Amino acid sequence: MEKKTLKVEGMSCGHCVKAVTEALSAINGVADVNVSLEDGEVFFSHDSALAPLETIRAAIIEEGFKVPA
Repeated sequence: MEKKTLKVEGMSCGHCVKAVTEALSAINGVADVNVSLEDGEVFFSHDSALAPLETIRAAIIEEGFKVPA
């Protein structure tokens, strides 16, 4: 498992944190999801063979947030 941090733009409340947490937690190969509303970041561990970074980014974008490159 590889630890990663991604910036997430557009989060403004607890509902946003819950949406991102649930979206990433539902992906096979992603674990230990922790969203920081204050920092605008999500921390997680993932198995890149099961959950490539593009899949994770797409899940966040699908929830309505931006993930800068």
